Amino acid sequence: DIMKIIVKNDKEVKLNKFIDWLLYMVGYTIVLTLVDQIFNSFDVENIWYGFIAVLLIYILNKTIKPLIVRLTIPITALTFGLFYPFINLFILKLVDFILGSHFQIYGIWSGILIAVVISIMNYIMEEFIIKPIIRKCDNE
Repeated sequence: DIMKIIVKNDKEVKLNKFIDWLLYMVGYTIVLTLVDQIFNSFDVENIWYGFIAVLLIYILNKTIKPLIVRLTIPITALTFGLFYPFINLFILKLVDFILGSHFQIYGIWSGILIAVVISIMNYIMEEFIIKPIIRKCDNE
């Protein structure tokens, strides 16, 4: 049920899947906003464009990224995984292209660094903030 925040059934109590997904999207939007503040070579116009960018990144990661990862397995293997941040940069550059002046990454090398920092910060946000909130809600 999309209107219920916590869903209960015979076996478990869980956070609504939509609320769960929305929590991730808001967390990742906060990460993008923080990265925007850290790097001069990355610009997100405002938090709303940050949220739109996160939605686009989510869609691209679910659709295009798996294909790109499969196609680049040989080069990723040859570089011992060092090519993978370029795939993340490609996704970010697609969002840059789609959103135009509202979301911009300047430069390839700074873009790679930004992609790595976003990945690390998303992991930290997920492990230490989002998942504990979800676990707390699931246990109540």
